[in-house]
Amino acid sequence: MKKLLLLFVVVAGATQFASAQLIPSFSFGVKGGVNLSSLSFSDPDFSSGNRAGYLGGIYARVGGLGFNFQPELYITGKNVNIETEVEGVTAVNKVKFTSIDVPLLLGGKIGAFGLGGRFLTGPLVSFKINDDQSTGQALGRAVTLSDVKNQNFAWQFGAGLDIKKVSLDVRYELGLTKQGYSFEGGEGKTRINLFNVSLSYQIY
Repeated sequence: MKKLLLLFVVVAGATQFASAQLIPSFSFGVKGGVNLSSLSFSDPDFSSGNRAGYLGGIYARVGGLGFNFQPELYITGKNVNIETEVEGVTAVNKVKFTSIDVPLLLGGKIGAFGLGGRFLTGPLVSFKINDDQSTGQALGRAVTLSDVKNQNFAWQFGAGLDIKKVSLDVRYELGLTKQGYSFEGGEGKTRINLFNVSLSYQIY
């Protein structure tokens, strides 16, 4: 009797696991979180200070055989400080810009019984809505972004944890589009990189 009960538990667990991994599924939900943006400079005279931003929007997930495709649509607020020191005075340019971001992610999932881990990666296209720059000390001598392009591309890498209908995601976003910046005496190119943490809730 004990052997039959044990066999039943094993079969039930295997069935649940196989169902979670093999049967095609669709889900839809909302998500929100925070991010930290940074700029990569090859010139050691310039540095990028992190400032918290936000993201909020929706996602969909289509999966089967342990893999899934996850398109997302959300609004992102990105904030960063560009700093340089001139004659003992730190010049700071506070950059803020808002965009609509569309990641198209491929990933895999392991787990069962409403608990699982995910990994994902894929391209992201970002459409700028607006931007603002305010220069602090040493006005006119700080580094300024020439103009954040209206359409930018990036690549996301991340992992997530699912608990029932709630998911926690941690991602790194590598900027692919080069942005121009200018300073007294020259110009250069930089990329916008981003780290974000988000929570999502499955509605359907």
